[in-house]
Amino acid sequence: MKKNITVKRSRKGGAKGTGGGLTIGVDLGDKTSRYCVLDSNGEKRQESSVGTNKEELGKVFGGMGGSRIAIEVGTHSPWVSRLLSSLGHEVIVANARQVKLISMSSRKDDRLDAQLLARLARVDAQLLRPVRHRGEQAQLDLGEIRARAALVEVRTSLVNAARGMVKAFGERLPKCDADQMGVEQLKGLPAALQEMMKWFRELTKC
Repeated sequence: MKKNITVKRSRKGGAKGTGGGLTIGVDLGDKTSRYCVLDSNGEKRQESSVGTNKEELGKVFGGMGGSRIAIEVGTHSPWVSRLLSSLGHEVIVANARQVKLISMSSRKDDRLDAQLLARLARVDAQLLRPVRHRGEQAQLDLGEIRARAALVEVRTSLVNAARGMVKAFGERLPKCDADQMGVEQLKGLPAALQEMMKWFRELTKC
């Protein structure tokens, strides 16, 4: 196993010999992310892993000074990009498809991916076709809209399932919009069917 290369720091806190020109590539994972640090000459100064959470990312990147950091767009990239920006870094959110086209590789290697992101960001950030994320409030608003849409879809599926089950016994639920379907519509069914549909009664109480 390759040992991590540590960055030597001067008394002022910067990476020794870099002149403050660090470029970092971070391959974001769901629980753990891999990162690679290049100095101003393109020399690899550090490679390591960090937990994909605010506390660990803050500890690692909070003490590096203003650097250019490239990450790929994905589930974690919105909040990670905001966090890194708040720490004083220039953050580039790379178009994942563009990175794949440049690398021409189907082999997944987090270490090499992090290094590739760093090298591309160091040469020309536009090679990564940067993506601009929405602000946190806009993301929250969009999340609420998507959550409501998901609930409507689930409710419709449940109502359709209930109608199909009842129809298989020669009965029918009254016609109505999905958002109007509830316990009242079950009262006309035989007692045995009402008992079978108790799951539906419980769900419609929510």
